Amino acid sequence: MTVERRARRFSSARLERVTLRLMNAAPLCALSTVSPGGRAHINHMYFASTDQFEVVWISDPDSIHSRNLARNPSAAVTIYDSHQTWGKPDRGIQLFGTAGVTAGRAEREAMRAYGNRFPDYDPEADGLPVYRFKARTVKVFDERTLAPVTFVTARVTRAGLDWVKTEVSV
Repeated sequence: MTVERRARRFSSARLERVTLRLMNAAPLCALSTVSPGGRAHINHMYFASTDQFEVVWISDPDSIHSRNLARNPSAAVTIYDSHQTWGKPDRGIQLFGTAGVTAGRAEREAMRAYGNRFPDYDPEADGLPVYRFKARTVKVFDERTLAPVTFVTARVTRAGLDWVKTEVSV
């Protein structure tokens, strides 16, 4: 299989609906960070999302991924429903951007988002810092909603998502 670009565009409103639905498809995501030697590190974690296409989570600052982010904020996140069946319509999302520890208003907003998703979360008892991933770009794959074997890339702006390109596996 090869990947080819297509001219088909998708509206911001449609991409935003699909993206937010995909971000809520599973309680776990995979976070990729960069080690000091430039090697990739991946971590699975519980997360919550915001309507600004952000991913928030709590983590020990001594964990490898947290230490990596303290040195280099470059990160990527993937979210997908792990109950999908091979050969059936699939869906998932990849997000590319930066991440780090929150503070002030951003921390309160992240805690609220995390608490809304996980009602048993108690920030007072937990005591761990809250991290926020801010996506620059998203790559959306939803065969039922968009089209079979179609990957749509969009840029994250203050106003929402702007279509960048559509690719199809052929």
